[in-house]
Amino acid sequence: MPTSSRRRALACAATAALALGLAAPTAAHADSAPAVNLATNPGFEIPTLPLAAWGSIPGWNCAPGEGALSTTAHSGSSALAVTPASADSTGECYQSVSVRPSTTYTLSAWVRGSYVFLGATGTGHDVPPAWTAGTGDGWQQLTTTFTTGAQNTSVRLALHGWYGQGAFGADDVQLSGPAVDPARATWNVPTADKVVFFTTDDGWQPTQAAEQFIAEHRLPLTAFPLPMPSGNTPDYFRRVTSVPGSSIQDHTVSHRDLTTLSAAEQQAEICSARDAEQQIYGVTPTMLRPPYFTFDADTLQAAANCGLRVVVTATADFSWGQSDIYRGGALQPGDIVLTHFTDTLTTDLQRAYAAAQAAGLQPAGLADYLK
Repeated sequence: MPTSSRRRALACAATAALALGLAAPTAAHADSAPAVNLATNPGFEIPTLPLAAWGSIPGWNCAPGEGALSTTAHSGSSALAVTPASADSTGECYQSVSVRPSTTYTLSAWVRGSYVFLGATGTGHDVPPAWTAGTGDGWQQLTTTFTTGAQNTSVRLALHGWYGQGAFGADDVQLSGPAVDPARATWNVPTADKVVFFTTDDGWQPTQAAEQFIAEHRLPLTAFPLPMPSGNTPDYFRRVTSVPGSSIQDHTVSHRDLTTLSAAEQQAEICSARDAEQQIYGVTPTMLRPPYFTFDADTLQAAANCGLRVVVTATADFSWGQSDIYRGGALQPGDIVLTHFTDTLTTDLQRAYAAAQAAGLQPAGLADYLK
């Protein structure tokens, strides 16, 4: 993890990025925005992410044991290979992508096998899937077009076979159309309310003492756990975010510096973490805490493509015994305090809570303010 001085430097860099305009992208009209491929990991070229569940395919959700990467590819070095676990399974693999309302998109993929289907749901209209009865020994492209409804902001893309038809393959998925506007970035909440926001990252060291402090002080906590520790002790994270105003948000899968990754890898990291939170807790994150506070324009677009609206850093770090307020002085209204799930979290929260009280501030729920 970064030292206090490095985190301060990173916070300053993030602030500079905000000043350069990354926080306030200019909205592009759907009819003038260029068509891009919005699908996550469309060519199945991204290997399993560090810290991800074994065998998982970045960006895609398949039933356990049914989806895998294959070297029999239409292009590139790998493709999706699905073997349904039983005759009662179609072997569906799916992902969710953010889209613009009232906008036309084209969905395509190359497939091989018998009775393979490609479709989109949640579009706002009934859209029949594209399908083939069989591709022989080669690949065949399936294509379908849809226009989203006036209120529809995300769609579910799915590839699947049919009952009792065996394995199939897919590659080079493309959802072609205009992207949604990038997420905005902030290190605080501009507000005149006398409130402060407590956030806690990672999740490797859940402690009962911290849980007790949160419960006793009715502390709204915004948790940014990584999927692996979150999945190991989900009940703990449910309990520490049970105070009204609390929420569980996105911190990527692997805690890598996103600015060292391609745009496609960033989207896979963010969307896969979102999917894990949905599967574990039944909630959909709306915020991303970028590891090490580092992000770029690709991060903001990738977060938006995954349905996240805000990229959040912080104005103060109270982790590991620190009391580091980046701008200096006391905590101010709208400040976002960073802590971590470590063995010092209890005393870190005590110190941050005392600093908030000294400044006349009350802890509040971040998701209630950043919408």
